Amino acid sequence: MNQKLEVRAIENGTVIDHLPADSLFKIINILGLDKETNRITFGTNLESKRMGTKAIIKINGRYCAPEEINRIALIAPMAVVNIIKDYEVIEKRPVTVPDRIEGIVKCANPKCITNIEPVRTVFDVIKGDDGEIALRCHYCEKITHQRQMDICK
Repeated sequence: MNQKLEVRAIENGTVIDHLPADSLFKIINILGLDKETNRITFGTNLESKRMGTKAIIKINGRYCAPEEINRIALIAPMAVVNIIKDYEVIEKRPVTVPDRIEGIVKCANPKCITNIEPVRTVFDVIKGDDGEIALRCHYCEKITHQRQMDICK
């Protein structure tokens, strides 16, 4: 039996597509969706011609702010944010990595002031030739690579 189950379309809101399958819960954390009161639908390990497998998040009744969209780029630089109105995609926004990141990621240096004192993290974004993103801590200058990024609580 070859059945496909479809996720219900949303009337108004945001669909975040083309997320790496292993990044779904980091994106949920970054956007604070665990505290969201609107209906949220998400799926992971979905088939994708472009990526092999992917994740998707649908947020009914909420539109992401530009800074939220840019945060997604830290974890999923190929993601696309679709704005939905009256069941139609009215805009597709590719994510872009900002030059500076504040208060989202922990510094990888356990001795950094941000890991000892209640100091908000600040990083300058470094983009490698291979497309990988790394962050340089404003305080201790430690480089945190994309695979090491730990999201602040």
